[in-house]
Amino acid sequence: MQNGVQAERRQTDVMDPDRANALAVALGLGRGVDAGDALPPFFHQIYFWEAQPPGLLGRDGHPKVGTGLIPDLGLPRRMWAGGALHFHAPLRAGSMAEKRSRVADVTLKQGRSGPLGFVTLAHEIWQGGQLCVTERQDLVYREDAAPGGTRPTPPKARDDEETRRAMAFSSTLLFRYSALTFNGHRIHYDIEYARAVEGYGGLVVHGPLLAQGLLLMAEDAAPVRAFTFRATAPLMHDEAATLCRSGEDMWVRGPDGRQCMVATVEQ
Repeated sequence: MQNGVQAERRQTDVMDPDRANALAVALGLGRGVDAGDALPPFFHQIYFWEAQPPGLLGRDGHPKVGTGLIPDLGLPRRMWAGGALHFHAPLRAGSMAEKRSRVADVTLKQGRSGPLGFVTLAHEIWQGGQLCVTERQDLVYREDAAPGGTRPTPPKARDDEETRRAMAFSSTLLFRYSALTFNGHRIHYDIEYARAVEGYGGLVVHGPLLAQGLLLMAEDAAPVRAFTFRATAPLMHDEAATLCRSGEDMWVRGPDGRQCMVATVEQ
């Protein structure tokens, strides 16, 4: 560790079936998970918590940057911009697993709205001596929104999907997902903070929660081997979304037709 930033982090956790079932219930899934069963894809997000005492949290509820894997880039607003997943073998409920994480890249750029910091984390999840999941996690950091500033116009989503699925959100779902993933980011449950400090129109739906919906939709057709996703516009908790698929392409369309996420699935 140098200047408080870790080069690598290793965590172990038992893939508790009760926690997986709690997420399944929150998502309205009918199936249950017993010890020994394969976890649905991306359910590893509810394990390997990074619990920090209040004094080591930032204003946004996340662990302070510069104290763990994430360096302090001097940019206060954080967003999960996207990622990539490869599923090599199923994670089994009820058994111990290990997550190995490191910073793969840090880049500073100048965007239309000001400076941007991009941090890429690389994760491996092992269980029983076997590599089960590799994951790339893309985070972006930016300055506070200027008072009265305008947001970039979001891209328009495709409307040529072969299959679609409606997905609704509520403040309760966002709170439960935050609790199960131990995600303290206040934009997902503190509406006054989301509006007054970060400039959103309401509570922001988690990017991984949208990706989870797309993954479950894909998994209904066939097991998923790889999945890549990128967030393109925020979705608020009081907005219904349409999950769409055409071939290997998947996307999330907001109620006004804007594109909130794009993804590619390999099965």
